[in-house]
Parts: sequence; C-alpha cells; structure tokens
Amino acid sequence: MNADQLLALYEKVAEAPDAISRLRRFVLDLAVRGKLVEQDPNDEPAAELLKRVGAEKASLVKAGVARKPRDISSLDQSDLPFSVPSGWVWTQLGQLGLVSPRNEAEDDLEASFVPMPMIAAEYGVPNKHEVRSWGDIKKGYTHFAEGDVGLAKITPCFENGKSTVFRGLTGGIGAGTTELHVIRPILVEADYIVTFLKSPQFIEIGIPRMTGTAGQKRVPADYFAGSPFPLPPLAEQRRIVAKVEELMGLLDRVEAARQQREATRDRLTVSSLARLTAADAEPETFPTHARFAIDTLPALTTRPDQIKQLRQTILNLAVQGRLEEQTPSDVPISEGLDQWLSEKLSGLTKGKRTKLLEAWRAVKSSPPNKLPPSWIWVTAEEICEEIVDCPHSTPKFAESGIACLDTNSVKSSGLLYEKLRFVSEETSAVRNKRLIPRPGDVVFAREGSVGETVIVPAGLKCCLGQRVMLFRPSPVVSSEWFKLAISEPSALRRLLTLHKGIGAKHVNVRDMRMSLQPLPPLAEQHRIVAKVDALMALCDQLEAALTTAETSRTHLLDALLHEALAETAPEREAA
Repeated sequence: MNADQLLALYEKVAEAPDAISRLRRFVLDLAVRGKLVEQDPNDEPAAELLKRVGAEKASLVKAGVARKPRDISSLDQSDLPFSVPSGWVWTQLGQLGLVSPRNEAEDDLEASFVPMPMIAAEYGVPNKHEVRSWGDIKKGYTHFAEGDVGLAKITPCFENGKSTVFRGLTGGIGAGTTELHVIRPILVEADYIVTFLKSPQFIEIGIPRMTGTAGQKRVPADYFAGSPFPLPPLAEQRRIVAKVEELMGLLDRVEAARQQREATRDRLTVSSLARLTAADAEPETFPTHARFAIDTLPALTTRPDQIKQLRQTILNLAVQGRLEEQTPSDVPISEGLDQWLSEKLSGLTKGKRTKLLEAWRAVKSSPPNKLPPSWIWVTAEEICEEIVDCPHSTPKFAESGIACLDTNSVKSSGLLYEKLRFVSEETSAVRNKRLIPRPGDVVFAREGSVGETVIVPAGLKCCLGQRVMLFRPSPVVSSEWFKLAISEPSALRRLLTLHKGIGAKHVNVRDMRMSLQPLPPLAEQHRIVAKVDALMALCDQLEAALTTAETSRTHLLDALLHEALAETAPEREAA
C-alpha cells in the first residue's frame, strides 16, 4: 500500500468516528502480513536469518553473556493466524533474542528509570525516562538496555498497545515498571518487533489469553515468548518499518488537518449560536443572525454531541423571548400575578408581608438580562403555591408500592420509569406529611445532577426521595414553562454560583425560593413551550440521523478495510 491508496481509502471513510485509529491498525495489520511492501527475491530468506539468530544466541549462552533460555512450546500449525509470503517464516518471539535480560553495572552508574506512564501506546512515540543511579533501581524492577523491546503486560495497557523500543537510555541501560515483558533482539529489527506487538491480531488473540482477576489481568510470559511470529527477511523488515513510519506520518498529518477542521467548525458553531443568545443583541440584527445560523448549522453539525449546543441555544432563546414573537393582545402577566400575590399574601401579618415583599424586590433589583416589555422577572416563591424540600433521610425501599422520585429517575428528558424505586404506603405517608405530590407539580434535582427536572404525570402516586425538591406552580405559570425556565442552562449557572461549599454540587431551598425566573404572559408561555417541543423533536430527528450516518460510515469502513485487505494479496502477486 502506498500513500495515495491510503489517502483514497481515507477519503471514503473520513467522517467515520474512528477512521484514523482504524487505519493505523490497518497499516500495522498489512505490515505483519507481508502486504505493505513488495518482496524482493534477492533478500536473504528469513529461514537463513533464523539460523544465524540461533547460532548467535547459542554463542552468547556458551560465553556466559546470556542465561540459557527457557524451553518454549513448539508451534502448532493450527495456531498460525494467516499465511505469510514466500521468503518469510513463522517462528516465535522467544527464538529471536533474549527474553527478560538482566543488566550488570556499577551502582553509581547513572541509568534510566521508566515507569509505565512514560511508555506510549501510539506508534512511533519514544519512551521517556528519569535519570537515577543504577544502585537505586537494579532491584525490584524490570531490566532493559538500549534497543531492547518492552511490552506492557497488564490490563488495560496491553489492550491499548503500550510497547516500545527503549532508546536514549542514560548509561545505555535502564529499569522500570514490573509490568513489562522484555526481549533483547538478536539480528532482528527491534522496530519491526514493535510493529508486530502493536498489531491488531497480536493484541486481539492475546486478550483472551490473559490471566488473573478483573483489573489485574496480565499477558502470560508463554504468550509473549511463544505466540506465532511472522518473520520477514531482514532487508524486508527494514523496508516495512520505513513504510509504516511513512504512512503513520501521513496519518498524523491527516489527523491534524481533521482536528483543525473540527476546531474551526466548532468555533463557527459557537460563534453563530452566541450571536443569537447574546444578552445585548440588537432586535434589528437578530433575524439576520438567525437566518445565518439556520443556513449554516446543518453543514457545521456533523456529530451527535454537537446537538447539545443546539438544544441549549433553543432553551436560551426561549427564556429570552426570542423564540416566539410577542402578541399585544395577550393578557398582561401583571394582572394575573397581582391577583395571585394578593391571595398568597392575604394570610400573612403585615410585618411578614412587608419583609417578604422587600426580599423579592431586592432580588429583582439586579436582573440577569433585559426581557421583552410584556415580560417580568419574578422569584420562584412569587409564582408557586408551595415549595418543599425532600425528607432528609433514606427511605426503606420495597419491591412495589408507591413510586419514590429521586435523582435516579428524575430526568429532564422525562421520568425514567425503569429506574423508579418504590416504598410502602406507610413510608409514603410519612414522606408526604408536608405535601402530597400531585400531577403538574415540578420535581427538581437539587444535588448531584442539579437541574434535572420532571413534571409529575397524571395517575402517578408518588413521594419524594432524597436530593430533590418540589415546586407547585400557581395559576399564573404553566408547569411546562416553569420546568423550562428553572432548568434552562443560564438559570442553572446562576444557581450554582451561589454554592460555596465543597463536595457534590448542590443548591439549597432558600436559594431556589429566591431564584429569578422570566415570566411571559400565560398565552405566550404555552406558545413558547409548544415551539420548544417542536424544535426539540427536530433535534431528536437530527441526532438520530447523525447516529445512523455514523453507524453507516463505521460499517462502510469495516467493509472497505476488509476489501482492501483481501485485494492486496492478488495485487502483490501481479506486481
């Protein structure tokens, strides 16, 4: 495979979510199958190279330079994963060098120490090291020397492809993490060995061979030293390594260009949406910005995760009064609010009434942003019949009974019935002592997943679990509008700035009572909620379409890689 072929393949699958990483693995797969570069009949056959390696290894053992190697189980032909080209030979890694070599040096020699984080999973990234005296690291760590090859044997490092050729070692030797298998190659290209160790088939076959408990599984030494190894002629090993480096460099540049395009696309998206939601945006320029966003966002939105920004923009526009035009014929919200507040405050003493009005007035003296003329800022307490916190205790759950609404089941996308937990009638009665939830009440998560909000549906008998609170909207506000306004991103940001404590983010009941809410005329509330529902449905459709397209691109990538891998063999024979 050459650069043009790889680029042509990339162009077909560029938008697949993991195209670059898949192509990197594809290059390594081709490399160890002998399908990346042409074979040269003038090369010394790998079988002859293997004989020379064996002779050199025996000489080192005889001279006392190396320990006698452990016996390795013979290769079983049924274990060979694929056929190799003429001139290649199947062998085992343990036959190509010294496994688990040891270093001998003076204690005061400066050497390299390499912990696992200094070994990269990516191809071509050199190891890093710390300089230490040999006496400090020679015991209790894995030994290696300049040019040795190391493989991370523990999960998840093995699955991620952590392996390296140790280079740039201070003093020419080093030691490091005990979670390594090491080989000191003899007459074999160390970089070709790493190409094999990072190849998909070696890792995929090795994963089920790992032993140990979950989180502590390791690749056995027998798999490292004894698994089938496809050995090319030495000259071809060098050509393979050069080609792999060339194609990986190409993919690095392609990936950098892709990331730059994505960053530019993200900046344009953020900029387009920011112009719509800016608090100081002029009404005259809003239609122009809106048209630009509508025209460009479909092209800019290519990933499902980008839909989140669009949803937040819709909500932000909704609570700023920019999603629907104001209608002069709407009954002013002040009329209904004045009547409601008169009823709400009628049972209070003059002193309490005055104190409450002053507190509301103080909060509203510094509104977050300007609203349309027919809207007003209000506190949640002004527009709710009741605001109650949950009992501060963990209920005793039952297999069935009364639904207990908590942060597991309360989600803004809707009540998660499959996550509902239940309590007995008796437990429910205790938890509902202050207020029995009824349809239309708004349950708000005030801790952990702050802002997740749901409206109690008709026909559901329920009580409050932990970390939630309940709002009962008054006649001047629809439950749907209240839910939207109290959980919209900018409202949540204002609330969370009040939290000064440590630990899980949360808001307290007093802050929630005094939280500012934008309140449009009741008729406009209903129109805005309907528009938001319609736009969110469109976001759902766009998200589903992008997910489907992503799945299709992934399937296309699978098919193209399979096809390309299958075609390389006859192409090479023809060449």
